[in-house]
Amino acid sequence: MTDPVDIAQRKADHIDLCATGDVGFRDKTTLLEEVEFFHDSVPELAVAEIDTSTTLFGKRLSAPILIASMTGGTDKARSINLELARIAEEEGLGIGLGSQRPMLRHGAEKDTTYDVRSVAKNVLLLGNIGAVQAAVSGVSAIQDLVDRVGADALCLHLNPAQEIVQPEGDRDFSGVLAVLERMHRELSVPVLAKETGCGIGPKAAAKIAKTGVKHIDVSGAGGTSWVAVEMLRAEGPRKELGRLLRDWGVPTAASIVFAARAKPRFETIIATGGLQSGLDVARAIALGASAAGIARPVLQALTAGGPEAARAFIQQVRSELTAVMLLLGVKNLAELRAVGPLLGPNLSRWVALGDKQKSAKKKKQK
Repeated sequence: MTDPVDIAQRKADHIDLCATGDVGFRDKTTLLEEVEFFHDSVPELAVAEIDTSTTLFGKRLSAPILIASMTGGTDKARSINLELARIAEEEGLGIGLGSQRPMLRHGAEKDTTYDVRSVAKNVLLLGNIGAVQAAVSGVSAIQDLVDRVGADALCLHLNPAQEIVQPEGDRDFSGVLAVLERMHRELSVPVLAKETGCGIGPKAAAKIAKTGVKHIDVSGAGGTSWVAVEMLRAEGPRKELGRLLRDWGVPTAASIVFAARAKPRFETIIATGGLQSGLDVARAIALGASAAGIARPVLQALTAGGPEAARAFIQQVRSELTAVMLLLGVKNLAELRAVGPLLGPNLSRWVALGDKQKSAKKKKQK
């Protein structure tokens, strides 16, 4: 695989496009809007009684919210990572780093754009590297990335749709399941299989679960389209391919359900991909997610109004989650997961077709 474009410039392009560009899905939504609840007019609760806290990877969070993986590899990225890590530390939330691929290319000791422990000693920190790069680099190099940033867990991201549109992207995606299995076995921290905006279908969820990986980030369709990001960077046939595949993927809500129904069961399901509010977080939890990640809206708030705007946005999301829990009459996340939401017709169709696909596979295996 060749990489003729300077990787720092590519990361800078990604930041600018995600902050201000037209990179959302056009017609496809997350389908979280089709997750509805029965209102409880007599919740018999005080707001002060509602507990939104949870524990992920041994770290206690004040709410099931992560500032999801975004960036790294440039000076601008370092500033963004530090600001967001400070906010995550102050608010008691988690944060994910962007792809640490530049650290592989430049040397882990030379690239400091991911070093956030100096301002966030206690935060839940998720490292991040492509599964394809992990397969090439080997366990020792990936363990070094984990150690260098002090990550509590490592996302191995899966992004074939983005890569085939990206001008300098990967083209060989074989061996990914084997590397997931090996990294799960041999790394010192938990491994998450993480999609990158195209979601997790029932077939993918089943294949990942069988590797032994216990944790997954569904990163569903309906939020930022990384195909659209790369389409804006591409020219000629790849730009046309990006236009064709811009709305490719499994909606976030359906992806959560497929991950929640996978066998063996995942211990952790993180819902990312187009979440905008505390109501979306509640919907994701009710569908089976352990926590929710929000990326682009936080970056946009930071870009438009600085750290205070980003902090205010995060606080608003947490306040919205508390309000929804009050209106459902649930005092903690375990009760929220048990409420039994109503699913709209499009989401129900995705779920039913996913069940049908699994049933057909079982019959074929027999």
